[in-house]
Amino acid sequence: MDIWNNIYKALIARDNYKLILSGLQNTLIMALAATLIGIVIGVIIAVIKYFAQDNKKLWIFDKICNIYTTVIRGTPVMVQLIILSGALLMIKETLIIAIIGFGINSGAYVAEIIRSGIFSIDKGQTEAGRSLGLTKIQTMRYIVLPQAIKNILPALGNEFIALLKETSIAGYVAVHDLTKAGELIKNNTFNSTGLYIVALIYLIMVMGMTKLLSIFERRLAKGDKR
Repeated sequence: MDIWNNIYKALIARDNYKLILSGLQNTLIMALAATLIGIVIGVIIAVIKYFAQDNKKLWIFDKICNIYTTVIRGTPVMVQLIILSGALLMIKETLIIAIIGFGINSGAYVAEIIRSGIFSIDKGQTEAGRSLGLTKIQTMRYIVLPQAIKNILPALGNEFIALLKETSIAGYVAVHDLTKAGELIKNNTFNSTGLYIVALIYLIMVMGMTKLLSIFERRLAKGDKR
């Protein structure tokens, strides 16, 4: 009875469930939008590094990509968010700042995932495309990249799951995310039930995504066997 009483006080008595719903919405928006930004950045960086191998004129772009991935992967995402929030003072919406920050951070990791996917494609595929009269860019766009994306989709799914959990620190830049909602409920009700509920929601989301990803991987494996 105490458990249900605590849940009632935490969520229903003061309509605190609305804080949970709005926090959950912001968390999902951040994770999805940042993942898309990360994929775009990752594709650009991976393609640049691929072409820079055979084109010395691209060395400066290759160097910039290396600096970007080294700095982003070598510093905590929370520090990156705090620095970004100070640099983007013209943006008043903290949710947008968080999306940009998580997207930039995700891009450094997605870049390595996509790069490994591109280099996993047999060179014969590229040679076949060139022999058909396609340019190197066309070969990358129509032959190499589609195969690479298919191979790395499970890894991209894992990146989304990791990013979903990382968004829990968005409260440090004043974003009303799911974790921040739990903290507000704790401050309003003087008990930790809200935080336990938040932890349970994260667990359900991660387990659900992991299950869907497992099903997707099995279907991909069956498709490859045909």
